Amino acid sequence: MKLLLKLSKEAIKFKNLYIIAIFSTFMLTAINLAAPKALSAMTGIVSEGVDAEGMHRILILTAILVGLYLFRVLFRFLSNYLAHKAAWYLVGDLRTRVYDKLEHMHIGYFHDKQTGDLMSRIVNDTRDFELLYAHMIPETITNFVTFLGVLIMLLTINVKLALITCAPLPLIFVSGIIFSKKVRPYFKISQKKMGELSGKLQDNLSGIHEIQSFGREEYETDKVDETNFEHIKAMLTALKYSGIFHPTVEFISSIGTILVVAFGGLLAYKEGLKVEDVVAFLLYLGLFYAPVTGLANLLESMQQSLAGAERVMAVLEAPCEINDKPGAKALKDVKGAIRFEDVSFSYEEGIPVLDGVSFECKPGKMLALVGPTGVGKTTLTQLISRFYEPTSGRILIDGNDINDVTIESLRQNISPVLQDTFLFNGTIAENIGYAFPEASLEDIKEAAKIANIHEDILAMPDGYDTVVGERGLRLSGGQKQRVSIARAILRKSPIIILDEATASVDVETEKQIQDAITGIVGSRTIVAIAHRLSTIRNADMILVIENGKITEQGTHDELVALGGSYARMNRIQSKQ
Repeated sequence: MKLLLKLSKEAIKFKNLYIIAIFSTFMLTAINLAAPKALSAMTGIVSEGVDAEGMHRILILTAILVGLYLFRVLFRFLSNYLAHKAAWYLVGDLRTRVYDKLEHMHIGYFHDKQTGDLMSRIVNDTRDFELLYAHMIPETITNFVTFLGVLIMLLTINVKLALITCAPLPLIFVSGIIFSKKVRPYFKISQKKMGELSGKLQDNLSGIHEIQSFGREEYETDKVDETNFEHIKAMLTALKYSGIFHPTVEFISSIGTILVVAFGGLLAYKEGLKVEDVVAFLLYLGLFYAPVTGLANLLESMQQSLAGAERVMAVLEAPCEINDKPGAKALKDVKGAIRFEDVSFSYEEGIPVLDGVSFECKPGKMLALVGPTGVGKTTLTQLISRFYEPTSGRILIDGNDINDVTIESLRQNISPVLQDTFLFNGTIAENIGYAFPEASLEDIKEAAKIANIHEDILAMPDGYDTVVGERGLRLSGGQKQRVSIARAILRKSPIIILDEATASVDVETEKQIQDAITGIVGSRTIVAIAHRLSTIRNADMILVIENGKITEQGTHDELVALGGSYARMNRIQSKQ
């Protein structure tokens, strides 16, 4: 019930459609209840013998029935279509909301999540809301109202027979509770396994080159097959319980029908129950047990839908650990000064990644971070953009604590160029202009020239309209890096972060990227992570990070002269 109440809050914005649909449902139910009464009356007229007056009454009742059936068509359309319309609007709204929520979640949220599973929640699990709101809830209301209406009609015909009709209901109710408890866990497992399957497929299709290169096709097929049939096994277990439950409900309902027929005959014999009352009772009997059987069928679908709804609500209710503080102000007129004051950070409690880091970088200067893999260099740059929060200490930009400014304004002033460059499946012009949609083609070309990628683009068949493919597959690693640098340059952010921008390119491309970086030194504050020291020889300050601490700092020449870790790295790379 708690989950249903939460879901009702999601659907409230489409209340007008639901009000009309529910009204139509009530009218449809009323028509279904009235029609047997008219048919019963016609039967009574015929049983008494038809004369002129009786024929006149039959014609009137016939006209009433035709009118009722016409209205039934209208109200069934309104009930079905408007419920579906509201439900699909709700699905669309929830899909957008779940995606938007994921977009604003902190980066750490995605560390233990599979992309395919999250996609399954957005696409597959939200679709279950359509079943819930367009079918199950309207049909549940219809069945419940029909059941009450028929019960009232039966009581008005014959109280004893009506009570006998209700005798099987406690058994049906108890079996429904048992069924719900048994079947829902398997639907939850099924939904979970479907998410895992989506995640596995997404991983494998993204890594198809590696799978084929290492000859792991059969292994990966077996893994997909295993996950696929875990989903099917859970679904079949749920359906097995359904296969037992539904015939059981039908059997109990049939017993109720037998009881009514037997006792109805007895009452007709002993107490003189009228023929038309017996006919009416039998006509209403179908309407009486149909809602009960319908509710039993809906119970299965509802368990499946609620299992999906729980996965959707788990995303919508997940806490965003990094938010704007109350009263946070926008960061404006940024020059690019960066200061760390005794900053520490841990992904896991007791295992520090950064430990008491302090430094200052002046506006327009280039700060380089070097050190072994896994010592916290990338983490340090992500702290600047508030993708993570420091465990202790402060980070300031132009003297403003970044915790006191809005996340949006902070990130508007920082442009990243990552080692694993991500390009969207669009044109080169669209990718360069991604962070600055208002840019003209001339602005895009100017940024490309500074990034030393303009000539490469002109040599392509479609120039700036060349489609790069998924993740930039049609471009070389160096071309993707320079497109990414052009994107950062075009945005005109005062701070640019370069994370291993030359790690996986050849010497010639490295020189082109170095020239691109040199072209923006002085106009932007640059924080560069590099393993190739040639990339950061001209940096204004170099920080050597080891075991989460700054062990050396200075210019290239100063650190070489110091004869420490940096000098050793320089000697090793000079021999290569």
